[in-house]
Amino acid sequence: MTLWDGSYPFYPGANACFPFDTTRALIITIFLSMLVMFIIILPGIRGRGRLFWFLRLVLGLFMGAVVLTVQFTRDWEMGWVQANTSYKSFSPVQVNADIGLHIGLAGVNITLRGNPVNQINETINYNEHFPWNFGADYDRSYSKGLEKGLPSPILYVAEKFSTQSPCAVHRQYRIAGHYASLTLWLAFCTWFISILLFSMSILLYGGHMLLLTAALIFFSLLLFFTARNTPKCPIQFGPVSLRTDYGESFWLTLATGLLCLLLGLGIIILNSVQPEKLKLIFSLDKSSKEEVWDKSCLPAEPSCSAQDVLMVPPGELCQVTATQL
Repeated sequence: MTLWDGSYPFYPGANACFPFDTTRALIITIFLSMLVMFIIILPGIRGRGRLFWFLRLVLGLFMGAVVLTVQFTRDWEMGWVQANTSYKSFSPVQVNADIGLHIGLAGVNITLRGNPVNQINETINYNEHFPWNFGADYDRSYSKGLEKGLPSPILYVAEKFSTQSPCAVHRQYRIAGHYASLTLWLAFCTWFISILLFSMSILLYGGHMLLLTAALIFFSLLLFFTARNTPKCPIQFGPVSLRTDYGESFWLTLATGLLCLLLGLGIIILNSVQPEKLKLIFSLDKSSKEEVWDKSCLPAEPSCSAQDVLMVPPGELCQVTATQL
């Protein structure tokens, strides 16, 4: 086997984890670029309205970035375990490794990282993605993993989420992830509409759209909650088991939903109780009162006509004829 440097020819190289998520990095870069662009024009805003404008900008961009980013993250539910396990099928060789499970709305990521990384003359650092979103075939991805000869721990965990598994969790996660993603897209649209309404100084309806955004975010969390709390088969590696809990994306989405709820309620309450303070927060000029002109106090201006009729106070109603000189 020296022709292949001592490794089996039917086992390809490890699909190592990329240093960062490119989709998340692209979204964050876009929103940060928008933030920098608005900060550049910040000195042009006078008075204390500058602070309120900056806070509105940061909060608005934060909510939009989170709602859009969590669509593509893979850490809604996650768990890690360290265990001694067999590395390949039909082989008594065992390795010590960290096994990670990362569940997102569109699929599952399974990570295998050796302790140390280099063991049995191989680099043990795998990160495999198995999609279950509509349009993707999870079982086909699992079959390709079998053909590639992926390590046994990855195939063992992936098999738990297949359609043929007795755990029967594939359908729940797939449907919940699909509709949670759809709900979050609707939340992103309502967030964008609220930004437009605030920019047009339609504050009350903007607050209503923020409340609708919060409701959609909470509904997406409820959908994922129902899928996660379905009975699961234990993922056992000898004496230890792989247990999962809510990940960063779930808690970040929950915090964003609460923020939208509080801001929406605050805007609606201020609009009904103290509208002047709400206008101050949004840097709106106070509405000038209509000036009531008393025509009796207006001076008589010469007219180009032959005769002008001037109005005098009601007590001295009379018609005055002015002759042009």
